[in-house]
Amino acid sequence: MSPTKKITVNNTEISVVLQANENDYICLTDMVKARDDSSRAADIIKNWIRTRSTIEFLGTWETIYNPDFKVVEFDHFKKEAGLPTFTMSVNSWVEKTNAIGIISKSGRYGGTYAHKDIAFEFGAAISPVFKLYLIKEYQRLKESENNPLVQQWDVKRILSKTNYQLHTDAIRDNIIPKLSISKTKERIIYATEADMLNLALFGYTAKDWEEANPELAKKLNMRDTASINQLVVLSNMESYNSEMIKNGIARDVRFSVLHRMAKEQLHSLDKNNAEYRFRKISSNDNNNAIE
Repeated sequence: MSPTKKITVNNTEISVVLQANENDYICLTDMVKARDDSSRAADIIKNWIRTRSTIEFLGTWETIYNPDFKVVEFDHFKKEAGLPTFTMSVNSWVEKTNAIGIISKSGRYGGTYAHKDIAFEFGAAISPVFKLYLIKEYQRLKESENNPLVQQWDVKRILSKTNYQLHTDAIRDNIIPKLSISKTKERIIYATEADMLNLALFGYTAKDWEEANPELAKKLNMRDTASINQLVVLSNMESYNSEMIKNGIARDVRFSVLHRMAKEQLHSLDKNNAEYRFRKISSNDNNNAIE
C-alpha cells in the first residue's frame, strides 16, 4: 500500500496510506500512541476488536464492501463475542473471515491499519474528542491532496512563520533595548504586542479567547481557528507594525492604524470572496497559473 502520508493529532504523527477512490487506511497503532503508552498499542487494539459492538461493526462493514467476506465465520464470532473466553486478534479476524477493512503491516510503516471508516470508529472508542481532531486533520490532508495550490501553500503554517518573524525582530531590536527589564519580562512585551494585533483584528486577546473556549484551547490557539482572509490580513498587519515600530511610532497610534487596516482589508477580501476562491481553485486553474 502506498503512498504513505502523515497527519499530526495530539502532537503525534499518524500514518495514512492513500488509496484510490477514497479508500484510505489509517494507522491504529499510531492513534494509540497519541492517546496512550505506545507499548500497550497491541493490547489496546486487541481488547477493542474482541468486543461485540466492534465485531458487529467490522462484520457489517465487510458485508457491505467486501464480496469475498466469509459471513459464516463472522456469525460464529458474533455469537461468541462478549463471552469471557472469547479472544480475537487482527490476524485471526483477517485469516478466518477474509476481511479487508483492517490489516497488520510490517516494515518501515508497520503496525495495524484500518480503512478510514473503521479508524474513525476506533478513534471514538479512544475518545470522542480525539476522533473529532483525527477527522479534522484527515480532511485537511485530503483537501491538500485534492488542491495542488493548497498543497504548495499550507496557509496557516507559512503565514505564521514569515511576517511574524519580522514582527518579533522589530520588537527585539527597537522596543526591548529601550527597557531595562529581565528576560522573563521581555516575554510579556512580545505577548502584549501580539495581543495588540489580536485586539485590532479579532476584537479580543488570546486570554479572552482561551477563557471563552476552554475545550478548544487545550489543543488550539485562537489563530489556529482564524479564517484564511483573517490570516492574510494578520500577516500584513505584522509586517506593517514592524515598520511602525522601527519608526518609533507610539503604541496607541499603531493600534488605531492597525485596527483601521484590519477592517478595510477584511472588508475588501470578504467582499471579493477571496477565501472561497482560494479554496475552490481547481487543479487545471493551478496548472494554467504555473504556465
